[in-house]
Amino acid sequence: MIPDDRRPTAADGNGPPLPRHLGDFTLDRRVLVTLAWAVPIGALGAAAAWALLRLIALITNAVFFQRLSTEMVSPGGAPHPWWLVLCAPVVGGLVIGVMARYGSEKIRGHGMPEAIEAILMRHSRVAPRIAVLKPTSAAISIGTGGPFGAEGPIIMTGGAVGSILAQHLHLSADERKALMVSGAAAGMAATFNAPLASVLLAVELLLFEWRPRSFLPVTCAVAVATVVRAPLLGADPLFPVDLGGADATPVVDLLCVGAGLVGGLLAIAVTALVYFSEDQFARLPVHWMWWPAIGGLIIGVGGLIEPRALGVGYDVIDELLTGHATMSLIVGILLVKSLMWGLSLGSGTSGGVLAPVFMIGAALGAVEGLVFPAVAPGFWAMVGLAAVVGGVMRSPLTGVVFSLELTHAWSALVPLLIASASAYGLSALLLRRSVLTEKIARRGYHLSREYDVDPLEVLLADEVMAAAPAVLPPDAPLPASRDLLAATLARRGADGSPRADAPLQRLYPVVDDGGRLHGAVPRQSLVAPGEARTVADVLIADPVVVHADDTLREIASRFARHGITAAPVVDRADPARLVGLVTVDHLLDGRLRDLAEEHDRERPLGPRSWRPRSGRRRDGYATLRT
Repeated sequence: MIPDDRRPTAADGNGPPLPRHLGDFTLDRRVLVTLAWAVPIGALGAAAAWALLRLIALITNAVFFQRLSTEMVSPGGAPHPWWLVLCAPVVGGLVIGVMARYGSEKIRGHGMPEAIEAILMRHSRVAPRIAVLKPTSAAISIGTGGPFGAEGPIIMTGGAVGSILAQHLHLSADERKALMVSGAAAGMAATFNAPLASVLLAVELLLFEWRPRSFLPVTCAVAVATVVRAPLLGADPLFPVDLGGADATPVVDLLCVGAGLVGGLLAIAVTALVYFSEDQFARLPVHWMWWPAIGGLIIGVGGLIEPRALGVGYDVIDELLTGHATMSLIVGILLVKSLMWGLSLGSGTSGGVLAPVFMIGAALGAVEGLVFPAVAPGFWAMVGLAAVVGGVMRSPLTGVVFSLELTHAWSALVPLLIASASAYGLSALLLRRSVLTEKIARRGYHLSREYDVDPLEVLLADEVMAAAPAVLPPDAPLPASRDLLAATLARRGADGSPRADAPLQRLYPVVDDGGRLHGAVPRQSLVAPGEARTVADVLIADPVVVHADDTLREIASRFARHGITAAPVVDRADPARLVGLVTVDHLLDGRLRDLAEEHDRERPLGPRSWRPRSGRRRDGYATLRT
């Protein structure tokens, strides 16, 4: 929001420059504390990611291959007895149900809603047991065939590590949030070797702000986690794709819009499926502890139909993105994986959403590649992946950058951006909540993921205040006269013009003959003075004051801190010189200007504005000269 054009500036020579205490960002040396702690949190996040992936591999090998190994394998990579495919997810679900009931219910779900809830509703406080129970439950779920990803649990686990460390330090809730999200983003970066996407995910989904105080620690932790990841898990892209220098034509870019819209529809469908499943499980006449086992039965049936839909499925994503997937695999993943994932996730089991969404999106793109013009192997699978991620997570920039960092196919930037933005726009238009936020809404909390400049941050007190309030001398007799009690305060409308509805003045500055401020008197003290004889007897000698160059946000914070609704406005250079009075009503006027910019529609330039004219019209008004 741009301040009112009527405000004088130094540039036009009509007024003083803006005060030096205001700047683009609010940042102080406290950020050095969070930066220092972000370094070990980043390393711990990478270690947690490595441990979770190895634990998943250990359980997968033990359950499906009956061996002790931490080598990453897919449950569907080899044939297994039908009873093992059917029963393994059920047993895993039973274990998770017991862990959730007797350990912590917070381990249920895919982790991101729980992380968001901890940030917004619990002051970024996570119980220490979550750091152990969440990755363990996720490893059991995925290792026994669950069609989930490790990223949601590692986000919750890394966030728990950052939160636990922060809770042992003397920090504010906002500083604790920065460290919690630093741990979450560090775990994400170490899992996928996608540092920039992890930072974007933090900004678009977890921080709920865009400020240096949180961005810098998150970036620091992600950078450390990426460096630590290299010796632990390697530094290569997870799914390298070689587009062979192929460039998208304008026709291909246009088709990416269609691919994005189809991806958005699929994102809406799978999101609805997850919460349809959750609603159906809630109607079952059994305790929720048994739901993950029932979800495991769904997984087992799906695994019998398409075995390669079991587990994380990184190998399947790689085949889809490199163009090596068969038609039966593509269709099987698109249909079976979507149903398995959506229905079983609604049971409250533990597992992430990103890897399944990657696989489903890539399968959709592979199907589209059969119809659309050929560009390069895996190109349309990448487009579908970015589209579905943008539509499901409602984080389009994260979806684009994730796709690029996973594949290193940087030449596909523009097509991916088009597809992701198209899916995001359609999803945001048709679906109120995403798969990441609907669960929070169902718990009775509302959150908004829109970022906007606070109108109270860009307006100053002297732009809305009453510049000529009624004042009293210290020796004025009491009770006050009716005329004085009937004094009102001027207010300005959305366009800055005076408003007709002027509220009664409820605080009266007390000044001497020289205009020096001595204090203030509430209106109630003038109406019912009691034994007081003069204004000096009821004077508040040290009232809360604000400065003419304070932002309305600063004033609102001061009002809230002191429990007041009005304050004298004084000159910063001369604090005893009264320049006006500001009230809560004036703060609302500042908000009103922002609403007017959003809702009032006008046409400043019409067809006639471009016609060359000179002189004056017959009605006497000046015409535009060109």
